[in-house]
Amino acid sequence: MDKWISESNPGKQMMLSIVCTIVGLAMAYVCRDFHGFAMTNTLAGFLLGVLLLLIGTAGAVTTGKQIIVIDSNVRSIVVEDRNIFGAKKRAIPFSDILHVGIGYTGKKSNYVTLYYLLLSLRSGEEYSLFAPGRFYMGGSDRDVVEGWRSRLEEYIGSQ
Repeated sequence: MDKWISESNPGKQMMLSIVCTIVGLAMAYVCRDFHGFAMTNTLAGFLLGVLLLLIGTAGAVTTGKQIIVIDSNVRSIVVEDRNIFGAKKRAIPFSDILHVGIGYTGKKSNYVTLYYLLLSLRSGEEYSLFAPGRFYMGGSDRDVVEGWRSRLEEYIGSQ
């Protein structure tokens, strides 16, 4: 089998961070005229704006690309995270994988549900592959992620 190489979309990560930062700045600016530290709606709006600003800024700084290489010849999965602080690699041998499941985050009622593969490892750890915050193409479609699971199980089962 060929290597299966998949890359995250750091552009979408950065766009989400920018939107969060802009909304935070706008809320903090609009709600800046609170009087004292009595809990008011204006103070709550200001604090929420500051929180969104911090989350957006942290997200922009830590945005990076994740590259996943699944190789049936080497019989392992290599996950590489690259950001401005450097690169980090993790190798997961096929022999360490006990089960491949599907995890999700979000609510169906909000129409925002992101799916990912959940690997159960021999060590007891559960590892998220194609993590939702990384914006992999097709991660919001359960059928696509079912296809990923079938493909990974095929790679693991091949000799």
